[in-house]
Amino acid sequence: MGAPVEKLHAVDNREDLLFLIRAFLKYSASDMHLRPNRPPLYRINGRILPASMPNLSAAQIERILGPFIPSTLADALQTKRQIDFSFEVEEFGRFRCNIFYSMNRLSAAIRRIPFDIPSMDVLRVPAILKSILEKPRGLLLVTGSTGSGKSTTMASLVQHLNDTQRSHIVTIEDPIEYVFKDHKSVITQRELGSDFPTMHEALSSCMRQDPDVIVVGEMRDYTTIQTAITAAETGHLVISTLHTNDARSALDRILDMFPGDHKNQIRVQLASSLLGIVAQQLLTRADGKGRILASEVLIKSPSVEHAIRTNQLEQINDIMNKSDLYYKMHTMNMDLDHLIRDGHISFDEGLSASANPDDLRLRLSGIDRKEGYDYAVQQNEDPTHGNGSPQDE
Repeated sequence: MGAPVEKLHAVDNREDLLFLIRAFLKYSASDMHLRPNRPPLYRINGRILPASMPNLSAAQIERILGPFIPSTLADALQTKRQIDFSFEVEEFGRFRCNIFYSMNRLSAAIRRIPFDIPSMDVLRVPAILKSILEKPRGLLLVTGSTGSGKSTTMASLVQHLNDTQRSHIVTIEDPIEYVFKDHKSVITQRELGSDFPTMHEALSSCMRQDPDVIVVGEMRDYTTIQTAITAAETGHLVISTLHTNDARSALDRILDMFPGDHKNQIRVQLASSLLGIVAQQLLTRADGKGRILASEVLIKSPSVEHAIRTNQLEQINDIMNKSDLYYKMHTMNMDLDHLIRDGHISFDEGLSASANPDDLRLRLSGIDRKEGYDYAVQQNEDPTHGNGSPQDE
């Protein structure tokens, strides 16, 4: 693919950054990178591509970014050497910006956040999450690597609640990304730095703001996770994200945050409060026109709760493999199988996205490891617990 931008001139002011931002829309890019001695770089369909223009100097980057850095964060940039903030350009959308120093020179990663929030159906978010959103309390996690679309998925969940429920939704973000307008729900959006000093303090004070739903942009530390789980236990629906690639890793990540003498307690709390985990990634479509979401879903069932409570997390993948009919769970390989068979992604794209490509090859070869299970369900038997209707898997 050729360079995404042509005939750009040297840039050194606010208007020139706006000119670069226009390329977000023209080329449907998700991110822009500014770094010294390189031209502006755009991420298009998951690939980083350079603009057709001269390299930017360190001085030019400082002049480009300067007008957009909030005055309240200028000192923090010098002391912490990196800052996060968002800004809005009326005709283009919102942008999340991370400015940081690399080898003592200023660089930036800027992500476009459209004004319009796509629906869950448009994004291909698993439909079972709509049922989870009807629960009055519990913890729902959206996980994935950087750039996997977690923020957009979480925004679609909030918008679904906004369209279907009369609730008070409080979001705690760093920084605010999608901006919501009240519909059936009332939505209070709070941003780290300008609205509260720390995530823990925001979560603690949030309990006194009469919320029904609490949305935490990301659970990054022990204290935030502990407070979020407590909120889920005490009558709130809590939605948050983690940087993990699959559901099992999300559970490991949470438990690893806690010291040894607290692990048993948090394991019991997590087992009782967890509603579900959706892990996702974005893959290039087979026709090259954009990307499509691939996911795995873990739903709390008696077997899942028991596995978490007794620290038998190695059972999680088997439980998901066996629970697609009754609990609507699925593994990433199960979804990749569907995407390949339906022609949405190529075989090679699916294999590269799989953590267990041998298992995916086996599925695609027509050898279905679940064949015995499906037969047992048809015969009204539980393949794991004897005769009778399936109570879990």
